[in-house]
Amino acid sequence: MASDSQRDKVEGLVDKAKGKLKEAAGAVTGDEAKKSEGKAEQKEGELKEKKGDVKEKFGK
Repeated sequence: MASDSQRDKVEGLVDKAKGKLKEAAGAVTGDEAKKSEGKAEQKEGELKEKKGDVKEKFGK
């Protein structure tokens, strides 16, 4: 079973990937809202990854 830190890291990676896809789709279609949504999702993914790093360092 995955630890909380590993789960956060994986969720972060998934969010970053989904965000990149949304950003690319927005860029291709000219949809600035979708592009911004993708960038925000990428940032959320980065934060989840960092949260996982912190948990890992403190043994949670």
